[in-house]
Amino acid sequence: MTRTAFFISDGTGITAETLGRSLLSQFENAEFNQITKPYIDTLDKARSLVGIIEATAERDGVQPIVIDTIVDQTIRAIVAEAPAFQIDIFSTFLAPLEVELGAHSTYTVGRTHAIGQDEVYMHRIEAVNFALDNDDGARTHQYEEADVILIGVSRCGKTPTSLYLALQFGIRAANYPLTEDDLDDNGILTLPASLARHRHKLFGLTIDARRLSAIRTERRPNSRYCSLDQCMQEVEQAQALYRRFNISYIDTTRFSIEEISTRMMNETGLQRRFSPR
Repeated sequence: MTRTAFFISDGTGITAETLGRSLLSQFENAEFNQITKPYIDTLDKARSLVGIIEATAERDGVQPIVIDTIVDQTIRAIVAEAPAFQIDIFSTFLAPLEVELGAHSTYTVGRTHAIGQDEVYMHRIEAVNFALDNDDGARTHQYEEADVILIGVSRCGKTPTSLYLALQFGIRAANYPLTEDDLDDNGILTLPASLARHRHKLFGLTIDARRLSAIRTERRPNSRYCSLDQCMQEVEQAQALYRRFNISYIDTTRFSIEEISTRMMNETGLQRRFSPR
């Protein structure tokens, strides 16, 4: 049976969705139709949502799961009338915290994902711009400013990892693709001068050749670029280079961007500039 799960908030819904997905992911044998409903910030929106939940319960023949981070008490009371199994994240944790801290929560909508400190916000934007400017080996002359330089074959996850590091942690991450242009006269992959002078900043990504072939096929089907033989050769050459120059690396095949980023930071000792929101 597929269960419907609603992630509801009177703000962006990011917190409810993130925590909700994390909870539901622990039930590997269950299937969920996941629906996010942000900005339920008026009584009319709340009543309309209750109607949607009621219709869903009738259609599915089983009550939906509602995971919410609604701050407004009046809106929360309306949503609580819906025929659903409800998990109220804020009330579950805020009340015990209020007792422990001896203070009342401000119950302010949108605090988690607000801009907050201007300095921190601008640092995030600068880090993202740096990642974009230094994507795919575009500007190697800026590597002096980089906190880390991700290297690896094309389509192994360098760009999304760089952007995640920038947006979540303020890390200035550049990335460089290892290609046939970096082969020496003997056909051996080597480090170009722009990378060799920054060896202490290098971190490698690798990937299963079959998975790489499948990813590249979506981009350029029936090409040498996506052939399994080509992918196997490139992956083997990249891993040989990592070993030869003692460069730490991660196999991205079965890891999410979040896992790749945190594992990389843990292995390198790289410190986040601020905590993720």
